[in-house]
Amino acid sequence: MSRNEIKKDVSTSTRRAIINLLKERGGMDVVALSSQFSLSGMAIRQHLNALKEEGLVTNVEEARPMGRPTKLWILTPAANRFFPTGYSDLSISLIQSMKEAFGNEGLDKLLDVRNKKMQAQYLEHLGAASEVREKLEKLAEIRTNEGYMAEVKEQEDGSLLFIEKHCPICEAAAVCTGLCKNELHLFKTVLGDDVHIERGEYLLKGGRNCSYTVRPNQP
Repeated sequence: MSRNEIKKDVSTSTRRAIINLLKERGGMDVVALSSQFSLSGMAIRQHLNALKEEGLVTNVEEARPMGRPTKLWILTPAANRFFPTGYSDLSISLIQSMKEAFGNEGLDKLLDVRNKKMQAQYLEHLGAASEVREKLEKLAEIRTNEGYMAEVKEQEDGSLLFIEKHCPICEAAAVCTGLCKNELHLFKTVLGDDVHIERGEYLLKGGRNCSYTVRPNQP
């Protein structure tokens, strides 16, 4: 392999790693990215500009308490092709075919069957978990294995934030909103009546991810 080929492979690897990190962390500035890759700001900018030319990243300004706004780099929807998509073309085709064959009522029944199967699988994975945090961590495990890149974060008010950074069925969900409706119902069911959960950010409404605020119900 020639030196140029090696250099190209390194650049490709670094850019893919940048894409993965932006998917994982959300918006990041050049300084933060430089610290993660031990590269100079100039080198990071070169990679970001190359990714921008490919339509994979863009930048937005974020206001800071002091000083000038900071430029944050974020992924565009085009970058989703690097992550699991759940056979979206096939899923969309099947959904459309089911609508034609059974109507919306029939499709809702099929989704209900799917939801009950997932509910049983999730409850088995949660096992004997009783604390809200423990339940969410186990839920994040199974959702990550399904391609949702899920994690749990504690918020300042003590509530928990359940975040899904990627949706492998996003394109299918766009043509079948029942998938997302069932998802929220599924979470409520497996977490139990002692937990309150509500959706915050939502990918299909322009959010950077899908997030849910979770807190114990007041006795």
